[in-house]
Amino acid sequence: MQKFSSIIVFIGLIVILAINSLFILDQRQQALILQFGEPRRMVVAPGLTFKVPFIQNVLLFDKRIQNLYADTSEVIALDQKTMRVDAFVKYQITDTLKFYQAAQNEVKFKARLDTILDSSLRQVLGSKPFKALLSDERAGIMRSIRDLVNNEAKSFGVAVLDVRISRADLPDKSREAVSRRMRTDREKEAREIRASGAAEAEKIMATADKDKVIIVAEAREAAEKLRGEGDAEALKIFNEAVGRDPEFFDFFRSMRVYQKTITPDDTVMVLSPDNKFMRHLN
Repeated sequence: MQKFSSIIVFIGLIVILAINSLFILDQRQQALILQFGEPRRMVVAPGLTFKVPFIQNVLLFDKRIQNLYADTSEVIALDQKTMRVDAFVKYQITDTLKFYQAAQNEVKFKARLDTILDSSLRQVLGSKPFKALLSDERAGIMRSIRDLVNNEAKSFGVAVLDVRISRADLPDKSREAVSRRMRTDREKEAREIRASGAAEAEKIMATADKDKVIIVAEAREAAEKLRGEGDAEALKIFNEAVGRDPEFFDFFRSMRVYQKTITPDDTVMVLSPDNKFMRHLN
């Protein structure tokens, strides 16, 4: 019986020894083995791993990409506008030994990273006007912040993969002031555009009136010239016709006179028979 008890105790010791000698590392994790608080080695390959029992202990760190959502920061931009900025960081632990030596654990590291992010936001956004965050420059600004944060995070054995500004807004009072100023600027711009349009319209109308006068004058001049040429041509033809048959011309002219003077009304004409006016009617 005593021998059986000894065997059970021995087996129990073996189990306890095995439990304290072996650990399973998940593929999503990486480990740092410590001996009396001092780092001894890093383990990154998943599976069953050996350690010295009772003397060594294991610290586990996540290998996956992690997020840090920073507190809202108030940043003064280059144009002296106060912005409320929300941002987050995507990072990954690349060196567990350096991470442990610099920060010991993720709680302390996140506190340090939050400070680094806040400082980088102020440094980059403080050199840009507020409107830059609302333009195509936004992506470049976030890259600049990421590079600053990453340079600081390298000393912790961490790689910063991305920094994103999820919101950039003005405080309520500043937003109202900016809105009023923008409305005033737009109204001023509208007045300037309307005044410019009115001046341009007056200029166009004056030019049109001037062109009209010139065109009408030129048309009248051309008409007078054509009329004169037509009259001259008509007189020439008339003179040629008269020269060919003076008697017919005299007859034709008399008929025209008769047409105008002898009308179907009560007009009475008293003429002597030998009057030249009636010579073609005798």
